[in-house]
Amino acid sequence: MEHLAGTAEAAGYRPLLFSIAYGMTGSVGDAEDLVQDAFLNLTRAERAGTTVTNLKAYLTTSVTRLGINHLGSARVRRESYVGEWLPEPVVAFTERPGDAPAEHAELADSLSMAFLLMLETLSPVERAVFLLREAFGYGYPQVAELTGKSEANCRQILARARKHLACGAADPAPRERRAQGEELARRFFEAAAGGDLTELLGLLAPDVVLHGDGGGKAQAVGKSVTGPQRVAQLLAFGFGRNRELGITLRPALVNGRPGAVSYDARGRVAGVLELDIADGAIRALHSVSNPDKLGHLGEVSDIGLRRVRER
Repeated sequence: MEHLAGTAEAAGYRPLLFSIAYGMTGSVGDAEDLVQDAFLNLTRAERAGTTVTNLKAYLTTSVTRLGINHLGSARVRRESYVGEWLPEPVVAFTERPGDAPAEHAELADSLSMAFLLMLETLSPVERAVFLLREAFGYGYPQVAELTGKSEANCRQILARARKHLACGAADPAPRERRAQGEELARRFFEAAAGGDLTELLGLLAPDVVLHGDGGGKAQAVGKSVTGPQRVAQLLAFGFGRNRELGITLRPALVNGRPGAVSYDARGRVAGVLELDIADGAIRALHSVSNPDKLGHLGEVSDIGLRRVRER
């Protein structure tokens, strides 16, 4: 008998399972491992004679609980992380503005880097409940089933999480706003590449923040940089340095937001930049240059590593 884990129906749930696992971990590699473990759990259950009547519920429950268990050890590792921690970027290249690939639909609407950073302050169970309810729109009965908690408990957990975060819901990027964001991103990259400080300042929000993650292995801002003037100057300098090094940019959706992937002269990945846009301005930039977080995008450049050694 063919196991459900190998059926087309099961494979069809992979994008959703990956999105949940990635939302829990902020890591592409860890998310892929959790999804694989969920399918292995399904196969073992079938071989043991278990009848799975609702494949989607079984797999989403499995990946959610695996994610909760995983976060304990992940938090220990992050306590010793060098510099600011950012999620591993999930990149989707598009040929036409606003044309996001279907396999990233769940991700594009809810899992920006800013949102994932916000979730980092929650406990594993709080994170699961908040993510499932606010990002994926599950009702309380489903959230209770997926997390193994009662509905009443889930309501309490969500209320506590909202209070802790001082917010009401996720911050999605509706499709009707995507085209506007991509146009602003185009203007941003043109201004940054040309060193046009005046144009850059006009695109940045008054409270803009630049975050960088080099993991202690590649060049990145040591701590968050705030304010339009400081951010614009740093961007103009960085983009100018990139030109000298022969680094080129390819526009992309990064965690569902406008951004770009940078490549060195040999076509190797040098970094990823995500723009968090709201109300017609860039309110945050997330730059990932840690080579450990870029490997899933292709061969990683050593340009940043050489610059670290030279300092």
